[in-house]
Amino acid sequence: MWPFVIGLLAGAFGALLGLGGGVLIVPMLVAILKLSQHEAHGTSLVAVSLTAIVGAIAYALGGSVDWTAAFLLAVTAVLFARLGARFTRRLKGRSLRKIFGVFLLITALLLPFKQHLPHVRAGGAGALSWVILLLAGGLAGFLSGLLGVGGGTVMVPALVLGGGLDQHLAQGTSLAAMVLPSLIGAYTHWSLGHVRRDVVPGLLLGVLIGAFLGGRVALGIPEETLRTLFAVILVWTGLRYLRG
Repeated sequence: MWPFVIGLLAGAFGALLGLGGGVLIVPMLVAILKLSQHEAHGTSLVAVSLTAIVGAIAYALGGSVDWTAAFLLAVTAVLFARLGARFTRRLKGRSLRKIFGVFLLITALLLPFKQHLPHVRAGGAGALSWVILLLAGGLAGFLSGLLGVGGGTVMVPALVLGGGLDQHLAQGTSLAAMVLPSLIGAYTHWSLGHVRRDVVPGLLLGVLIGAFLGGRVALGIPEETLRTLFAVILVWTGLRYLRG
């Protein structure tokens, strides 16, 4: 029953905010089901893959996916997802988690000032936004494989602050971009023996239901409210990474 409950909560949370749900799944798998950190990361990515697929479908039905931006993010994310997953064997990640935590806190502070950024007021950053998305995709893919998260904590802010997209479109695009990198990361962890197969069925069933509901609910929330909620979650996640 616990894998189903974890999947339901994480799927709804991940699709609601375009995050994939790994930031919630990993600590719950460790705390409740007593999985090792490596098992939690690998098993989480299997669930994140389904969250990305189902959540992206929910957002796409509402017209909130920018497929060009999703492709740009996915290109470099795919290249680095497998590298990040393989680094779990040789890197403790303590320092990386702290750096990532600081990054999330800074990003959360910038989100409320989106409309005051020069390129957003000008209607976009042009070719520079493509560069930003390619870099963000690489970072998101690496972190996805290394830490078992979907990469949305990097992709969504890059789309909002770098690309000037509204929050709904950024979250839907982030989920669409996560699909292939998270599948590659999950496959790599599976081949390394980091996936608890007995936990996967219940986890995926919960994610299937929660992700679709979370995505549909998000489309009905005003953009400012959704962006504020996303910023709050970034602060919480950033502090958690800083505490290790």
